[in-house]
Amino acid sequence: MAFVEKYRPAVVLLDLGLPPDPDGTTEGFAILNEILSITPDTKIIVASGHGARESAIRAISEGAYDFYQKPVDADEIGFIVDRAFRLYDLEQENKKLQQREETTRLPGLVTASEQMEQVCSVIERVSPTSVSVLLLGGSGTGKELLARALHDLSDRNNMPFVAINCGAIPENLIESELFGFEKGAFTGAMKQVKGKIELAEGGTLFLDEIGDLPLPLQVKLLRFLQERVIERIGGRKEIPVDVRVISATHQRLEDQITDGRFREDLFYRLSEIVVNIPDLKDRDGDALLLAHNFLNKFSRAYDKRAKSFDKDAARAIASYDWPGNVRELENRIKRAVIMSDSKKITLDDLEIDYSDDHIETLNLKEIREKNDKAAMLKALSLTNGNISETARLLGISRPTFYGLVKQYDLNIDK
Repeated sequence: MAFVEKYRPAVVLLDLGLPPDPDGTTEGFAILNEILSITPDTKIIVASGHGARESAIRAISEGAYDFYQKPVDADEIGFIVDRAFRLYDLEQENKKLQQREETTRLPGLVTASEQMEQVCSVIERVSPTSVSVLLLGGSGTGKELLARALHDLSDRNNMPFVAINCGAIPENLIESELFGFEKGAFTGAMKQVKGKIELAEGGTLFLDEIGDLPLPLQVKLLRFLQERVIERIGGRKEIPVDVRVISATHQRLEDQITDGRFREDLFYRLSEIVVNIPDLKDRDGDALLLAHNFLNKFSRAYDKRAKSFDKDAARAIASYDWPGNVRELENRIKRAVIMSDSKKITLDDLEIDYSDDHIETLNLKEIREKNDKAAMLKALSLTNGNISETARLLGISRPTFYGLVKQYDLNIDK
C-alpha cells in the first residue's frame, strides 16, 4: 500500500490469497478496496483460484477491472494487462481533455494557449456592451465562433443572432439580403421580405467577410450605423432597428482603404473594438488539444475505433503550420477517423506532407542545445568575434564558453 500511495500505478495485478489468510480472500478484497480508495482510476486485475465464480462477481462489483482464474498463462495474462494499460491511458487522455473543455472561458471554444486566453479576456469584457466589434483573423481561425460568444455572453442572448457572409452572395443580391424589399420593388418581388438587418432586431448582426462588401452598399450600411434606421428596397418608410453589429474579415482593411476599396468612415464605425485572432500555428499547444477534441467527436459520431494518435502523428500535429487553421485541422481529423480502421491515427492517415526534419522536438536537451548554439552565434556576431565580450554578453566565463564550443562542435573562426 505504501508503494501504491507513492507511485499511483496505472495497473495492478492482485492475488486475492494474501497473508495472513493465503487460503482465503479476506485480505485480498480488503487490499482491493483500499487501493481504489486511494487511486480510483487504477485498473485492478484480480487473480484467484478460490471459488472462482463467486470471487469474480464480487471483485467486479467492488470495482475491479477484470478477473483472472488461476492457473496463470503468461501470454493470456499479458494480453489482459496490456488492454488495461490502453484503457487507462485513454481514460486519462479523455479526462484531461474534459478538464480543459470545462475550464474553457467561452462557450464552444477549446483552447489552452496564452494567446487565445488574451482574446477570451477581450471578448468577456466587451460582450456586455453594445459597441461594434471587428474580428480580424485568417480563414478558419474561428471568427464566427467568437462572434457567437459575444452574443451569448451579452444581454441580447435571448434574441436573434443573424449571420451573413458578404463575400458569398452575388453583388446584385446582397442589398436585398441585408435590407429586404417591398412587394413589386423589382421583377419577381411577389411579397414583402425583411432583410437580415431587420431580422436581427434586438439581437446581433454578424457581417462576415465585411471587406468584400461593394462600395455602394458600404454607403448604405454606414447610414444605418449612424442613424439606426433602414429602408427596404422599393420602400419609402424609415424602419428603426436595434441591433449590435459584429463584423469580421481576413483582409487588411487599411490596405483596402488606401486603395479606395473600403470607406474609412465605415471602418471606424465598425471597429470601436478590434480583436486580432492568432493563427493556429501561433497558439501554443492548441493544435494537439483541438485534434484530440475532434478525434473524440468524430469517433463517436461515426462509431469508429480511433481513440488516439501515434507518436509521429501527434508530433506532426503540434509542429505543422496549419495554413487553413482550425478548419483544416478539423477536416483532416474527420477524414482520418472515417478512413482509418486502427485504434491509433497515424501520420499517413492525416495526409500531412511533412518530414521528420520539420517536426519540432520536445526533447529538453535538444531544445537547450539548439538555443545555446543560436545564442552563442548571435553573441559572436554582435561582438564581431571578440571572445571576452561574447562570454560577458552570454553571462559566462571564457573557459565555459570554450567548453560549449567544443561540446557543440562550433566553428567559431568561420
